Formats: sequence, C-alpha cells, structure tokens
Amino acid sequence: MLVKCDKERKRRRQRPGRSVLETVVEVMVLDSGGVLMDPAQNGRVAARKDRSEPVKVTKAKPPVSKTKAVKKDRASQNGLQTSGGQVSRRPSSISGVTSRLISPSQATGSCIRRSESTCAVNCSPGLLGGRMRSATSLPHIAKGTGKGTVTVTPPKPCLLASLRPVNLALEKHAFFQSGFKYEPQFEYLTPEPRKVLDKHKEGSGLFLEQAVGIMECVLKKFGSYERFEELTAGSPLPKSQVWAAVRKYLQKEGCVGEIVVRLSDELLSQAVMVLENCRPTLIINIAGARQHWLEGLLRHEIGTHYLRGVNNNLQPWATPEGRKQFNLKSANPTEEGLASLHNVLLRKQPYLWRAALLYYTVYHAASMSFSQLFDHIGRFVQNPDIRWEYCLRAKRGQTDTSKPGCFSKDQVYLDGIVRILRYRREIDFKTLTSLGKVSFEDVDRLRHLAELSHARIPHFMPDQASYLKHLDHIVVVNGLDDATLQELLP
Repeated sequence: MLVKCDKERKRRRQRPGRSVLETVVEVMVLDSGGVLMDPAQNGRVAARKDRSEPVKVTKAKPPVSKTKAVKKDRASQNGLQTSGGQVSRRPSSISGVTSRLISPSQATGSCIRRSESTCAVNCSPGLLGGRMRSATSLPHIAKGTGKGTVTVTPPKPCLLASLRPVNLALEKHAFFQSGFKYEPQFEYLTPEPRKVLDKHKEGSGLFLEQAVGIMECVLKKFGSYERFEELTAGSPLPKSQVWAAVRKYLQKEGCVGEIVVRLSDELLSQAVMVLENCRPTLIINIAGARQHWLEGLLRHEIGTHYLRGVNNNLQPWATPEGRKQFNLKSANPTEEGLASLHNVLLRKQPYLWRAALLYYTVYHAASMSFSQLFDHIGRFVQNPDIRWEYCLRAKRGQTDTSKPGCFSKDQVYLDGIVRILRYRREIDFKTLTSLGKVSFEDVDRLRHLAELSHARIPHFMPDQASYLKHLDHIVVVNGLDDATLQELLP
C-alpha cells in the first residue's frame, strides 16, 4: 500500500504543467457544519446546471486506500489538513446548499466548518488578522509545516475592530429605554491611538447641499427611506442564498478560489475586505444582504477594491516606498468613491442615499451629542435601529458621546462620488482600474509607466461609452447638476 501511494505521489509530481489550481478542493458546507468535497476540474469548479435544485447527497461507497491517499496528498499540498484525509458527510438530502472555497487557515482541525461566527470579527482588534483594505496582491496560500499546522503572521491592530465598543449592546439598550435621551458611554477593548482619531475628527460641509439634495430626491419619490428600502432592496436573504450569490459573482470576475468569504451579523459596515492569514477575506454583514442590493455590495468590495488591489501589485508603486518614489496622491477619495458608484451602477434606481446620509450625519455629529444627532436625522430616517447605526458610525472612537465630535472617515464615500462624477468625461476608467490603488488625478502621468498587460478589469466595465451612460443616469436620478459641480470643483 505504501509503495502504491509513493508511486502515485511521484507520478503526480512529474506531471508537466501541473498548476496549483488542480489541487484546489472546493468545500460545500452544510448548516450543521458537515462538508462535502467537490474536486476542481482543470482549474475550474464544476457547477450544477440548476442551482435552485436541492443537492442530492448519496451514501458513498467505502473508498479504496489508494483514493484516500491521493485525496490526503491533494489536501496537504495546499496546507489544508483534515482528519485522516477524510471529510464528514451528512447522509441525507439537503436543500439550498451552496459552496465556497475554504482558506487553509480555517481548515486546521478535525473538521472543516464555514466561518459564520461573529467573534472573529468583533471580539478582539487582532482577530481580523490584518490591516484594512490590504488585499493588494494575489492570494498566498501558507504551506503546511508537516504537522498539520499553518504558519500565521502575527496580527496587526484592526481599525474596524478597535472602533467597535465592547459594551455596545448594553449602551443601546440603555439608550432605547431612556426614550432616546441617554448619552451612551462607550468602552473599547483597545482604544485607537489619538493620532488616528485626530486624523478623522474634522467633518466637512463642502458637499452638504448635494447630500441633502440626494436624500430629498428619495423622499420625494418614495415618501420615506423605509418605503424606498422596501421597494428597491428586496427581501433579506438567508445564508444559503448569500453563499450562492457570492459564488456566482466570483465566477463572473474569475476569482473563484482567490477570496475567503465570511458572514457576520455585527459588522458596523455592510461589508469589509481584509487580509486574514495571507488570504484576501471578505466579511459580509448578513443583516444588510438584501435581494437586489447584494450584487452591488460585491461590485463594491470585489469588483473594485479587490481587483484594483490585484492590479496595484503589478505596478512599480505597489509598496509604500514606491508610492513615495512616484509621489502618488492618496488613493482616497477615488477608491471609495469609485466603489460606491459601482454599488448602485446597475440598479434601475441608483440613488446614492447611503453615501449622502453618512456624509450628512458626520457633518452634524461634529457639533451635536449622540442623542441630539439621533433626533436630528429623524428628518430622513424614522426607524430607530437604522438611526442608531448611522449615529454609532459617526460617533465611533468616542467614549463620552454627550460631547460634540465625529469620526469623519465615512464622508469619503460621497466626497469621492462627487469628484468622480464631476470629471467623469475626462477620466479613462479602464486605465484607472488597471493602475491599481491610485487617484484619478494621477492617471495621465502614470499610464506610460505601468504594467497593463495582465491587468484585470471588472465584468461590468465592458467599454467606456456604456459605463458613462450609467454614470450619466446616476447624475440625473440623484438631482445633481453638472454646472454646480463645476463651480464647486473648477
């Protein structure tokens, strides 16, 4: 038996042109935590013709020892270990089962499970395992050490986790019980350094008129934000449908196997892309996963942030030193503005409500307490839970929220949107995407210095003309005026 296994391994190693993708194993995860394994074929994952049909799981015949040895060898080559090379199976038909690729770092145990817990996102500033927006290179799969373990880089403090109060639930309860008069007193596991908070303490009012105008357009058409959400967002999606939608989108962008996806129910944002254990990881807030809005979120995080990050890694300015050498401007507000436009790009009614309300809330947080701010934005949002979330984002980092003060980072979305729309007819959007994490203002002087032959362009950007039509539609729907934008940004 051992001789046969050794021969099999030797034969596999000697195969010419064998790629890493051939060893990728896709894991279909059940709600119970059991898994099914579907070997990748020719670097691509076999797909069912009708994904709406239940997956039929039949009892498999006992595998011969040679097959077990080959499967174990496949797994170990990716740093992925299972108990004895076998995977648990659930002996019954399961409806609504979808699949995804598992990071090797998640598979070091007796069983592989889908990551749906929120503790890894919210409990510790280090548990996200990386810095924000760090997926700037092709994914690296850590090699096994020979004992079924994976070498993990020590995590760095994460802004997302460190700005989430640890007593959030208690303070929300106290606030609601007081009739919205109590000023929350937030506590943080690891308070963010003063210099980080000082960087985002000043709110801007430059585009306040545009923010209000956008929200008034929505209210004029729908009567209320709640009605707008009800009619345009669609129903909340169960986890199985979220997995299916994510997998479908990854196939559209050719990213199957490159990104690990996690679900959380406690993120302050709709989603976030981080680098976790050497793998790009997308964390999605399950509460915000709506039928007609989910793909926009994926265009934001994967079609924009991830692909621009991959392209950035091809360029001579991929490192901090390289950015200094080429004297690059900050990637923001272009980065978040572009991503926010892509969020609504293909919607029938592409209102920029979220970016507008975030901008407006931050501006007023600078001069109001938490309870005053909560009352003030009631002009635009009646639902108290939604109002709480917007106020919480604007007051992040504060301990005593009775004092005026804001965390202004959320203004970057509308700021970037307005600037891009103002100059949309002068920007080469394909080149902007190909150059990586750069400002649209740097495109002309960088295009001749860049490596563009292997750049990846998102599927929704087929050509400049059709892309511009969508941007023009966004301008009209949101009541923006080109003449006014030219005055604001000459």
